[in-house]
Amino acid sequence: MTVEYRHVPVMLDEVLSELDPKPGEVVCDCTLGGAGHTVEMAKRIQPDGLSIGIDQDDMALAAAAQRFERELAGCEHRFLKGNFGSLDELLVQAEVPGVDCFLFDIGVSSPQLDIPERGFSYHEDAPLDMRMNPGKHTQTAAEVINNYNETDLTRILRVYGDEKYAARIARQIVRAREKEPIERTLQLVEVIKAAIPAAARRHGGHPARKTFQALRIEVNHELDVLDQGLRAAIRWANTGGRICVISYHSLEDRIVKHVFAEMSKGCICPPDLPVCACGHVPIVDVKTRKPLVASEGEVAQNPRARSALMRVAVKRDVTEERI
Repeated sequence: MTVEYRHVPVMLDEVLSELDPKPGEVVCDCTLGGAGHTVEMAKRIQPDGLSIGIDQDDMALAAAAQRFERELAGCEHRFLKGNFGSLDELLVQAEVPGVDCFLFDIGVSSPQLDIPERGFSYHEDAPLDMRMNPGKHTQTAAEVINNYNETDLTRILRVYGDEKYAARIARQIVRAREKEPIERTLQLVEVIKAAIPAAARRHGGHPARKTFQALRIEVNHELDVLDQGLRAAIRWANTGGRICVISYHSLEDRIVKHVFAEMSKGCICPPDLPVCACGHVPIVDVKTRKPLVASEGEVAQNPRARSALMRVAVKRDVTEERI
């Protein structure tokens, strides 16, 4: 199954430029996938650097291991199964004192979308699952659809999917599930289509896209996990360590921006206080006041890069961290 795992690394040139991995450094790809970014970073930290890769998908881990064996035999690496929300525990397991380069490439990978049984795609009929780690996460998209009340469904679709017709879709879901449980992807697609006016369905892409995105975020707690993982990365980064995050949704980008801004703040005492009493010190320097975006050429070759937003921060030399 690993031979099917193909994933084009987004903004690879920008990642290498901003992270600038050097020989002997420790790099950690918190979203390993098919190891596209990791392989290129590993080449730059040879001969005695260490590549750490984290993914909760067994298929991704197997594909990455095979690729390293094929392209970088003998390169020291540690691939760990888990979610970057548990980054503290995973890095303890990796037995490293600190990390020089962190990369987060947020969102569901193309291979997960392409495998119908994972339930991420609105183009293929499959069980409504959407769990990125089925062995650990217990709640499926079907359970969300069939158990959440109309108010909560509306909130999820509006906040996580930016769905204009969130209330109409939620109402239609509740009506449909009263007749029979909604348990399959194409079954849900038909419910969504019935809720959206015909004129609106002819524009703006597939009518189920935003609903499926919202369900994926809810099922996998993606926003909470991002906040936790990013703060952990800042804790583990060595002085001068670089943290790079690529997000694909305004909610994700907002979290990255907020955490970086919070961690870059100095004294927050009132300006008329003669001596600092808060003890707050900046922990990172933010390199990207505005997010970097993919080039037109890359977007033409890889449409997934169109919505990519990259932010980068660098760990300061501090003696006391308050995160």
